[in-house]
Amino acid sequence: MFSVTVRDHMMVAHSFRGEIFGPAQRLHGATFVVDVTFRGPALDRDNVLVDIGLATSEVHEVVSDLNYRNLDDEPAFAGVNTSAEALAKAVADRVAERVHGGRLRDAAQQVTEISVTLRESHVAWAGYERPL
Repeated sequence: MFSVTVRDHMMVAHSFRGEIFGPAQRLHGATFVVDVTFRGPALDRDNVLVDIGLATSEVHEVVSDLNYRNLDDEPAFAGVNTSAEALAKAVADRVAERVHGGRLRDAAQQVTEISVTLRESHVAWAGYERPL
């Protein structure tokens, strides 16, 4: 299986509902390093899985839609605890929509899986993997 990973980052504000979250129930900020990995079993005729430049650009657009936002105010997250796990899924689903929409051109036809990792610190991160 081949893989290509591109990286970006985002800063968000949010709060959580539920006693389990303690003080994080109040509005607070989070900064994430966002790694998006594209995987597939084959390369295209140019010997690439996905164009790194296009992948970087598309991931940046997805992340930019979340960056510097209070996620509590975003309709897409109404009623959702925007944990790192939930945000990783949201990023993966949005990137997958772009792949399906042809935004990564022909090279992305080999992509069969997307994995997103949100790194909150050097000791804690969460992720989500999904097929295409």
